[in-house]
Amino acid sequence: MIEAPPQVPPIRPLLRSALSLAGRGWLVFPCAPGAKRPALRGSWQEHATTDPARIRAWWGRAAYNIGIACGPSGLVVIDLDIPRDAAAPARGEGGSAVSGAVTLAKLCGRHGQAYPLPTYVVGTPSGGRHLYYTPPGSPVGNSAGRLGPHIDVRGAGGYVVGDGSRIGGRAYTARDETTPVPLPAWIAGLLRDQPEAGGRSAPRDGARSTATYALAALRDETRMVAAARPGTRNATLNRAAFSLGQLAAAGLLAPAAVASALADAAVRAGLPAGEASRTIRSGLAAGARRPRGG
Repeated sequence: MIEAPPQVPPIRPLLRSALSLAGRGWLVFPCAPGAKRPALRGSWQEHATTDPARIRAWWGRAAYNIGIACGPSGLVVIDLDIPRDAAAPARGEGGSAVSGAVTLAKLCGRHGQAYPLPTYVVGTPSGGRHLYYTPPGSPVGNSAGRLGPHIDVRGAGGYVVGDGSRIGGRAYTARDETTPVPLPAWIAGLLRDQPEAGGRSAPRDGARSTATYALAALRDETRMVAAARPGTRNATLNRAAFSLGQLAAAGLLAPAAVASALADAAVRAGLPAGEASRTIRSGLAAGARRPRGG
């Protein structure tokens, strides 16, 4: 059921972290040592557990990183990332780099809401933050960039890498171990208000802003496809193709470039090329029948 990666010390701290997270009622599963990908043969969603005996058996073998299955754990996690491409970061007013934390602060300001802390917070190896919440009455799914640049959301069907895990020699570290609070209703409302097909309303303040918007949409949708997990990959690809197909039909993106970018993202997600190609064609064609204006 599990791959057999090389031993990467230390094992014991990761076992303690996995048991501690499971003790909160969060379902955990092994990720590859030093990486984010699941280390299970089969579905991580089926094998995630709070069972201490199984956890001891898994983490007694190797220093696996820790995956937390968000949906069954009753979690919605907001991932506040930082720009990774120093050559072309997202920029705010004054030319300063825009991080997920800055984007969230501006979003709070626009909606007249307080920054959504305190709650359980984990610092990530890249310098970002994971903010943990409990979901509202209806499930919250996964999204990338829909609340703004460098903000991803992991909920039903998704997972995050937990406290104690290490990437590139740096650790995921709990910064505030407060019990997660409910996801603020106004944020839940923004996520519910997203179009069902995964698209968003294009801005109408000129060709320059629509071109910037379209390129950002292409980046965000392909990023979400590349990060999709087994069981969600084809549906995520279909939604992305539909959304970008709407923009392509409106003349905001080149259809060939969209198809190529989606195909590359699908390969990175692990989808077979033939299946991905069929889904992309179908999604683009459906989106083209409902073009979005600029």
